Amino acid sequence: MFRAIQLSLNFEIYGQMEDYTLYEINNEKLNNEFILLPVKLYKDDPNWVRPIDTEVKQIFNPLQNKMFRHGRLNRWILCNAEGKTIGRIAAFIDDKTSILNDQLTGGMGFFECINSQKAANMLFDKAKNWLIHNGMAAADAPVNFGSREKWWGLLIDGFIPPSYGMNYNPPYYKDLFENYGFKNYFNQYSYLRPINTVNFSPLLKEKAERIFKNPEYRFEHVSKKKLKKAAKDFCYIYNKAWAGHHGVSLMTEAMVMETVKEMKPIMDVRLIQFAYHNDEPIGFFIQIPELNQIIKYLDGKLGFYQKIKLFYLLKIRKICTRILGLIFGIIPEYRGKGIEGALVTKFSEMAFKKDFPYKDIDLTWVGDFNPVMMRFQQQIGGTIYKTHVTYRLLFDSEKQANEFERCPKMGRERT
Repeated sequence: MFRAIQLSLNFEIYGQMEDYTLYEINNEKLNNEFILLPVKLYKDDPNWVRPIDTEVKQIFNPLQNKMFRHGRLNRWILCNAEGKTIGRIAAFIDDKTSILNDQLTGGMGFFECINSQKAANMLFDKAKNWLIHNGMAAADAPVNFGSREKWWGLLIDGFIPPSYGMNYNPPYYKDLFENYGFKNYFNQYSYLRPINTVNFSPLLKEKAERIFKNPEYRFEHVSKKKLKKAAKDFCYIYNKAWAGHHGVSLMTEAMVMETVKEMKPIMDVRLIQFAYHNDEPIGFFIQIPELNQIIKYLDGKLGFYQKIKLFYLLKIRKICTRILGLIFGIIPEYRGKGIEGALVTKFSEMAFKKDFPYKDIDLTWVGDFNPVMMRFQQQIGGTIYKTHVTYRLLFDSEKQANEFERCPKMGRERT
């Protein structure tokens, strides 16, 4: 491990409080400290699953993360008097989404810290001051410098092994955030349901049957030979369904294709389904195998050997027994007509086949700002088994105390 005096020879000191010292990430050695801190903090926690190091690193790489085209980011680690890394944090701004709030709002994420309010406050202060210096008036945390399906929210209930891309943290993090002044902006509920049961609500079934009888509607699984079309259809649906809602920006086909290329090696086409009305894409239900059931055996690496191991465990041993629902969406004018139930019913018909290897499904998280989608998750038999929180901090303490408002609820037309 470094000693503080050794670090000061190589890295500029950005903040100091008694026996704690902050360092800005500005070279590979310090970057590795940032990446490896969770390995040390969670070494005795059997529930933690180490993410793939390169997946985390690419978030901070301007050549790999296109968010840098319209955003900026900074990171710090916190060391104690002996030079041991005891905390980390990232602060970032997306110019496309910061303006979609009542005040210019940045983000904080990738927070890790020992159980010390003083240490946490130093990290939060540094991130907040950087955001203020860059014109921000508020911050959401802990969030990702990227899309919401990964590394979003603080776990407050359901301390079991995390699903792929979902944050996991100790229970004491809640106190560290709330004692600093962060307030609950919205809850994120993750739903779980067994696959081999059909307990849909009667109303859902009735609406789905009406859709199936109408020849204007059709449902298709994605084809690996037509991924460009799938990306185009995804963009059309996504941008109509979510873009502009409190910090959600438009997606481009290029952005989607980049994600599709990453997903292709682990893609199971049976788990990706689109809905159409007279050739217009109107909805999708996108799922992948729950990769953390395999990633926990890879020790954070994804080199040649690990890729072979991943392929073997995923495609030959087929040890993934759970599906992870990444995203479910219907464009506004088709909501409430039965498309939701029809998509899920089509999937269930396939899931009952003998060669289907999965046992249950971790449905995509739903914010409590979306009561219609929460009700839908319950109608298809889902039950809440994890809760994350997205916090918001208004930097003006008087506004935080007197004017803070939780995320507005989406109306029926925006679910």
